[in-house]
Amino acid sequence: MKMSVLGGGAWGTTLAQTLVDNGHEVLVYDLNPSHVDEINHHKHPFFGTILPSQVKATNNIDDVVAFSNYFLLAIPTKFVRTGLKDLNPKLKVPSVFINVSKGIEPDTLKRVSEIVEEEIDEAHLKGFVVLTGPSHAEEMILRRLTLLVAASKDETLSKEVQHIFSNENYLRVYTSKDLIGCEVGGAVKNAIAVVSGICTGLGLGENARAAVITRGIVEIVRVVEMLGGTKETAFGLAGIGDLIVTASSENSRNFTAGKKIGLGLSQEEIYQETKQTIEGFRTIEAMHQLSLKNGIELPMINAAYEIIFNHGSVEEGLKKLLSRDLKSEDF
Repeated sequence: MKMSVLGGGAWGTTLAQTLVDNGHEVLVYDLNPSHVDEINHHKHPFFGTILPSQVKATNNIDDVVAFSNYFLLAIPTKFVRTGLKDLNPKLKVPSVFINVSKGIEPDTLKRVSEIVEEEIDEAHLKGFVVLTGPSHAEEMILRRLTLLVAASKDETLSKEVQHIFSNENYLRVYTSKDLIGCEVGGAVKNAIAVVSGICTGLGLGENARAAVITRGIVEIVRVVEMLGGTKETAFGLAGIGDLIVTASSENSRNFTAGKKIGLGLSQEEIYQETKQTIEGFRTIEAMHQLSLKNGIELPMINAAYEIIFNHGSVEEGLKKLLSRDLKSEDF
């Protein structure tokens, strides 16, 4: 089959390689000329690894529309709506959208599936799938063992995506009917990964990291259930699986960004240094709004919001967390 990949970043280009490994044809779309040039010269634009010659790239949106009606969304969540607005008028046939970005739109608190439904005409929308789970692009590009989950309202479509991406060498994909839980779990874990990084930057040790991950799952469950997903999903690949790999690894830009916050840098300084989107920052902002709007208790995320967006003291944020009323361990 053919797949158009929207976004030639770390993850989009890596999954393009996987699709080629599995015998599919791919065309990557990216606005960055240097990314397009490197991909067409068989070089990963972020990792420098050699790509299969079958991975091609373009900066012409008309090319990817003509190439396939299956679109892999591998762009930061904050750019998804704008990208779909540009894409929608060019679509001619019902299309499938497979999202691999992990975030919530801050201004609207919308999931990517909701953005797709709003921006793609009904006549052009065949279905939506989220492909998520514990996965560093740095490892996938080296074809290291990875498990993911494909979730959709349409079980036939999630099974199709399962077969498109799975292979017997390094990637196994499960399916789920809980689209909401998988989308939310993948997004909120980025926020918890930032908190874990802050603790590491402060030098608080492994005990603190374990506490953040464990109580982070509680906050993920609260958001998942409030938005209509199931608690069980938070304990699967899209929740705790993704959280473990993201909240404890230097390969995670969210963990690394949090670590820099703990070391005293501001989000502005981090962006100037990395020039990369930190989905966890945007998710913290969105979840803080959700917490205020719906009265959900998200103590760690709200503490991180005060530190990152209100330039609060990291030490004071930690003190507030530890001085909360003592209670039983619950969800």
